[in-house]
Amino acid sequence: MNDNKDLEQRELDAICVNESNLQHKWYHDIKYILVGILFGIIFVKGEIINWFRIQEMFRFQSFHMYGVIGSAVIFGMISVLLIKKFNIKTIYGEKIVFHPKTFNKGQIYGGLMFGIGWAITGACPGPLYAQIGTGASVVLVTLLSGIFGTWIYGYYREKMPH
Repeated sequence: MNDNKDLEQRELDAICVNESNLQHKWYHDIKYILVGILFGIIFVKGEIINWFRIQEMFRFQSFHMYGVIGSAVIFGMISVLLIKKFNIKTIYGEKIVFHPKTFNKGQIYGGLMFGIGWAITGACPGPLYAQIGTGASVVLVTLLSGIFGTWIYGYYREKMPH
């Protein structure tokens, strides 16, 4: 019985659920494409996707990336605080709900693997597309490896220890 409860909790912790019941036409997604393109331009201009900047970060040679990441974390914290404090809703009037997450040691292992992969390839999942968009076609290997790794994880997830 306890194993089923642990499994249910693991599934809740690992799955991001869109609780919205709204149905939109296809063209509503265009805004996400446009924001993604704008975000990619900002990544390129801010040198966030620059392999050398990423290597500088992992070698503790420059503050640039730490400043960018730190600013993003602070902005995210303030945003969540404001959303909770003022009960801010989505642009469609839906309530935004934050579900508590439980800690497990897999988060440490996953974070280490993510960091090592980031240091080796000079790319994390977000900027991959911007790097490819700038013509760095070798990054396709990193993208395909990430997709394959995600598929492997999904296939073996239920068989992993918890």
